[in-house]
Parts: sequence; C-alpha cells; structure tokens
Amino acid sequence: MKKLIYTAVAFVFMVSCSQNTDKKAELEKLKSERDQLNIQIEQLSAEINPTGEKAEVKGIPVSVTDAEGCVFNHYIKVQGIVDGDQNIAVSPQMAGLVTAVYVQEGTQVKKGQVLAELDAQVLKQTIEEVKTQLELANNIFEKQSALWDKKIGSEVQYLQAKNSKESLERRLSTVEEQIKMAQIVSPISGTVESVPVRVGQMASPGTPNSIIRVINMNVAKITAEVSEAHSTKIKDGDPAIVSFPDLGKEIETKLNFTSRFIDPTNRTFKVECKISAREIGLRANMIAYVRIKDYTNENAFCIPVTYIQGNQEGKFIFIAKQNGNEWISEKRNIKTGLDYDGTVEVLEGITAGEKIITAGFLNMTEGQKLTF
Repeated sequence: MKKLIYTAVAFVFMVSCSQNTDKKAELEKLKSERDQLNIQIEQLSAEINPTGEKAEVKGIPVSVTDAEGCVFNHYIKVQGIVDGDQNIAVSPQMAGLVTAVYVQEGTQVKKGQVLAELDAQVLKQTIEEVKTQLELANNIFEKQSALWDKKIGSEVQYLQAKNSKESLERRLSTVEEQIKMAQIVSPISGTVESVPVRVGQMASPGTPNSIIRVINMNVAKITAEVSEAHSTKIKDGDPAIVSFPDLGKEIETKLNFTSRFIDPTNRTFKVECKISAREIGLRANMIAYVRIKDYTNENAFCIPVTYIQGNQEGKFIFIAKQNGNEWISEKRNIKTGLDYDGTVEVLEGITAGEKIITAGFLNMTEGQKLTF
C-alpha cells in the first residue's frame, strides 16, 4: 500500500513540473512574437513618416449653438377639474307628491321654466275660495267707499270694509306663492343633466331623489388645489395655461379667483379660472391641467439642462472658442436660476453670440481642439 501511495505522489509531481515547463515555454514564445511585432511597427512607422514629424492631432467632433437671450417663464403645474360656471341642483321648496315631470336628461331649458310639479290641489281650491270671498269684499268696499264719499255711514264701517278687502288680497297672494313653491323651476338657462324625480313619488327639499340638476357649460370654470408653499407667489389675474389631455387642446387665460383660506387637512388653497367652452366641448368633472405663471425673466439665457455639467466647484458648460485658425474647448462656470420643463435659466457666465457646445462634450477637457 505504501508503495502505491508513493508512486501516485511521484506521478502528480511529474505532471506539475511538466505543466510549469510548458507555461514557461509559451511565455518565451509570446515575448519573441512581441519583439518581432515591435520591429515591424517601427519599420512601418518609418515608411509612413520618414522625417519623424509629429502627426497632426485631429479635433473632437462637436455640435454648437449660438447663445441668444430669451424670456424665461416658470410655471406651477397643478391638476384641476372642469365644471360649469352655473351648475345648479334644483329641488322643490315644499314636500308633496309629484304629479308631473316636464323634462328629461338632455333637455334644453330656459331660466324660469317649470321642470316638475307637486300636488297643489288643496291650494288651488283655497285660491278659488279666497277669490270668491275677495269678490264679495270688493263689492262691499266699493259701496261703503261710495257712501263714505257722500258722508253717509260711519268711518268704522268704511275702514272695516277696506281692511277685509286688503286682508283677502294678501291671503290670495300668499296662497299663489305657495302654489309656486309646489313647482320645481330652473333658476338658469342650460341643459338638464339628471332627473331622478318620478311621477307618483314623494319629494321634499334637499333629498337626493328630489333634485334635478341643470348645468350651463357656455362658460366653464376650472378649479384646482395649490400647495400652501406657493401661496405668496400666486394672486388674482396671474396668467395661466389650461390644457385638456383628453382633447389635446390648450387655452391661455388668467386666474379669476385665489382663495384666502388654507385647507387644514391637505394644506392647499383653491384657485379658479374661467374659459369659454362653446367651441371645445367640455364636460363637467373632466380633468384639466393648469400651469400658473409665477416667474418671468425677460433678460435670461435659456439652455437645456442636458448641456450643463457639475462638480464640487459648481455648474459649468463648454464653449467653443476660436484660437487663430482653430477652435478649442473652454470650460465656463455659470450661475443658474430656476428650471422648468427641461430648460434652465442662466443668470451669469454666458455672453450673447458665444458658441455653446451641445454635443460631444462628455469627458471633454479644456483646450482640446474641436471640429464642427
């Protein structure tokens, strides 16, 4: 057994020595090939450039754009909801049984038009009774007045006849008003959007099944909630752009209302603007985005944020500067202001007419030769 183990160890040692010898031989072979390649490279270099002059350095291909002044605008973007300027929930002023419904969804109505009626039969009978009594009271008053003009009868009789007539007139007016309260009347001109009221059901003021909704969308209002952080930047009359993603349209307008109340639950305040909706086809509760202009600089340089780089010293860009007949790169530190929608406001560091490098500036260093 010992002889067998010794034999195996000796065999492994011999194989290891053989592998080391092969690697050394391979290394010497590669070194020889490298020396031959170096000789060939020197020979070809001598043939290409026999005088030994330094090869011309090629410029880095870049793209440039001229720096031009611009008007920089910054906006606060919030999501809003579309609603009609007049969106009214109409309900009866008294409780009663519905006897007639005159409209349905989509009906165009005018201000003062009767939409539905409640049972007012008892009131109508009361009116007839009061009219009969008033007719008698008028006759008595006319006769008593004629007698009083002739100094016949007493003043008390005249005043009693007059008071009876006027009392019945007031009662008649009251009952007529009560009959009007049994009617559901549209307070605006517009379109009927929902009619939950049905003939034969009981209706009462403010209950959901007694409300008829009428909307006038000729003028639409867009309301949005803005963060409290912007409360000092926004005021009535600020320019705004309203966009409708579902319609692919934008409209320029102004804020007509900014709330002075901060909602304690979400720390926002309400803003509102109005637009004409006749040619757009807006619908209530449609989503809209409102961009409110809160800052303008009419003497700025505007460049895309992708042109700007930064390090511990601050932000910088590369400028193409002419050096004799060549163009070289120049690193330019800049001072920036606000940014919006991928565009940065540059306050210092750029002069009108300078050529800003817009492509090819990655890993660039100052003083490199450029080609356009």
